[in-house]
Amino acid sequence: MISPSVQIPTPPAFLDVHKVMDLLPHRYPFLLVDRVTGLEPDKFVKAYKNVSINEPFFQGHFPGLPVMPGVLIVEAMAQAGGFMVLTGQSDEVVSTSIFLFTGIESVRFRKPVVPGDRLDLHCELIRKKMQLWKMRGTAHVDGVLAAEAELTAAIVPKGSFS
Repeated sequence: MISPSVQIPTPPAFLDVHKVMDLLPHRYPFLLVDRVTGLEPDKFVKAYKNVSINEPFFQGHFPGLPVMPGVLIVEAMAQAGGFMVLTGQSDEVVSTSIFLFTGIESVRFRKPVVPGDRLDLHCELIRKKMQLWKMRGTAHVDGVLAAEAELTAAIVPKGSFS
């Protein structure tokens, strides 16, 4: 029996792909976040993508030497950042708006991402001004930095594309 004074650590709250899809509009094959493992709205998000040989982009990038395209690594960071921002919004904003990538700065690719890797994503808010967010994103594989970037994004009404 455990003494009442002993604190048993609780596991971190995990948000599975179904919860991710409740907030992000992306779907296969473009949903690049499998699970959220840490989150504080408008502060940071930790998530991951399991990279499988079955990803459609590996058919052509590159035959015989599959490497995840860098642009998709950056997109995965942006989707994780979008999840961080959208969790801090009201249900009305989430249902009537979309979170759009508006800029990328200081992108660096440090390590190839290949099938079988787990791409660990981390985004933290740098600043927010009105409906614009600037974040720093990193992607790691086995604790090694694979990519980093500063990302900017905005929340815009869904009907503004007409």
